[in-house]
Amino acid sequence: MSDKKIHVYFMPGMAANPSIFDGIKLPEATFETHTLEWFLPEKGMSLEHYAQQMCSGIKHKNPVLVGVSFGGLLVQEMAKIIQTKKIIAISCVKSKNELPKRMLFAKYTKAHKLLPTGLVNNVELLAKYAFGETVTKRLDLYEKYLSVRDKHYIDWSIDQIVNWAQTKPPRNLVHIQGEKDAVFPIVNIKECIGVKNGTHAMIIHRAKWFNEHLPTIILE
Repeated sequence: MSDKKIHVYFMPGMAANPSIFDGIKLPEATFETHTLEWFLPEKGMSLEHYAQQMCSGIKHKNPVLVGVSFGGLLVQEMAKIIQTKKIIAISCVKSKNELPKRMLFAKYTKAHKLLPTGLVNNVELLAKYAFGETVTKRLDLYEKYLSVRDKHYIDWSIDQIVNWAQTKPPRNLVHIQGEKDAVFPIVNIKECIGVKNGTHAMIIHRAKWFNEHLPTIILE
């Protein structure tokens, strides 16, 4: 019966669409998976208000929320609004204290507002923002993953990340971080499951690791 299954909702990272989860396959006898998608924020919208609207896409009680990168921050905000079975934050941070120094510097100097976000249709540049890596090969693949290219949305997302104020993570959070994450370096992060050689885009490149470990992590 479907209602006996654990409902798992996946939230992609900044500028990305749910295709980043194409390689993730959870046992269908136990789990039912759903994906969430970014919508364009209203002008001046807070992350809390955005999370509230995103919660309207959750159709099951007590779900598992899985978020990647900025999506990992968002699901933590959503968990303050709805009851969740578990939150799994991937390739992100769980408090403002784990943000890298350059982001804290940007918060106080507003340097992030000088980024050339008007060039969001440049896939190489967008991949640098979203995945923290220079992409020279397989650009068509990144073009498929990174489809949210609205300048206002990108500006808003970067601003929400550098100004994120959370100090205490939710009690039912599991944090998974790549040891080679260039956007949120693991050196700044405490209490996480480290993935050897995992980069910021490991949800794509290390799908096998997630398929092997996610079921256990969810059920623990």
